[in-house]
Amino acid sequence: MKNKNIQTEIDASYLYQKLAEKESDETIANVFRQMSAIERSHAEAFARKEKLSLTDLMIPSWRAKTLNTIGKIFGYDYVLGALMDTEKSISTAIISQKQKSNQSLTGTETTHVKILRSILEKEKKVTGIQLSKFESRHRSVGGNAIRAAVLGGNDGLVSNFSLVMGIAGATAAQEGVLLAGLAGLLAGSLSMSLGEWISVKSSQELYENKMQIEMEELETNPEGEMKELALIYMAKGIPEEQAYQMAKDIMSDKSLAHEILVKEELGINAEELKGSAVEAAVYSFILFAIGAVIPVLPFMFTDGMKAVLFSVSLSAVGLFLIGAAITLFTGRNVWFSGFRQVLFGLAAAAITFGIGKLIGVSVS
Repeated sequence: MKNKNIQTEIDASYLYQKLAEKESDETIANVFRQMSAIERSHAEAFARKEKLSLTDLMIPSWRAKTLNTIGKIFGYDYVLGALMDTEKSISTAIISQKQKSNQSLTGTETTHVKILRSILEKEKKVTGIQLSKFESRHRSVGGNAIRAAVLGGNDGLVSNFSLVMGIAGATAAQEGVLLAGLAGLLAGSLSMSLGEWISVKSSQELYENKMQIEMEELETNPEGEMKELALIYMAKGIPEEQAYQMAKDIMSDKSLAHEILVKEELGINAEELKGSAVEAAVYSFILFAIGAVIPVLPFMFTDGMKAVLFSVSLSAVGLFLIGAAITLFTGRNVWFSGFRQVLFGLAAAAITFGIGKLIGVSVS
C-alpha cells in the first residue's frame, strides 16, 4: 500500500513535468512545474516515513508512460484530466475508508484535488484569460473521448457476448448463432451511433441558444457583465482589485469576453461545440462494432462447444484489456480492474447461456 502511494506521487510528478514541458503559456507551465515539485516532495515524504532511500524511488509506471504517449497523440489536455480524475478518486476512497472505520474527517482529504486550482488562482501573474484557458481544459479533459471509446467498446463486447451465449445455449446451429451475433452487432452499433448523434446535436443546439442569449446580454449591458465576471473571480478567492482588473482586460475584446463569460457563467466550452455530430456517430458505430465482433469471430470458423469456448476465451481477454484500460482514468490496480471486468462479463454471459439452455430445452 505504501509503495502504491509513492508510485502515485511519482507518476503525478512525472506527468505534471510533461505538461509543463509542452505548455506554451509560461505562467501555466510554471504552475505545472510547481505541482510536479509538490508531488515529488510527497513521494519523498512517503519514502522517508518508510525509511526508503530517496535514490530508490520508483520510476514512472506503465500507466504514467501510457498517458504521456496518449498526450503526445491526442493532446496533453487528456493527461491533465486523467490526473484530476485520479486525484478525485483517491480522495473519495480516503473519505469512504474513514467513514467506514468511523474516523473523523480532517478536511485535508480533498486538499490534493484543490491544490492545482489554488496555485493557479493565487498566482499574481495569472490573467483572466489564462485562468479561463486552464479551466476550460479542466472541464473538458479527463480523456472524455478516450473514456467514451473504452466504454463504447465495452458496451459492444458485453452486450453481444451475452446475446451470443444466450443463442448458443438455445441452439447448437452455427448459422443461428452467427446470424444473431451479426444482427446484434449491427443493431447495437446503429443504436449507439444514432443515440450519439442525437445527444451531440441536441447539446449543440441547447448551448448555442444559451450562448446567443449571453451575447445579447454582453452587447446591451457590458458593465453589468464585467461586474458579474469580476464577482465570479472573487468567489474563487482572487482579490477584488485583481479580479476587476482581470475582468476589465477580458472585456476589451468582445469576442473573447463572450467566450470566457460562456465558460465562467454557463460552464460551456465553445471548443467542444465545434465537434461534428456525424463524426461522433461514426466513431460510436465503429467502437461498438469492434467490441461486438469479438465474441462472434469464433463462430465464423467453427461451431459447437468448441466455438463457445473460443468465444468465451476471446471475450475474457477483451474484457480484461478493457478493465486494464479503465485504470488509466481511475488509477486502480490493473489486475483488480481487469479481472473484475472479466468476472462481471462472464457472469452476464453465463446467465444468458443458462436461460438459452432452458428455452432451448422447453422448445424442443
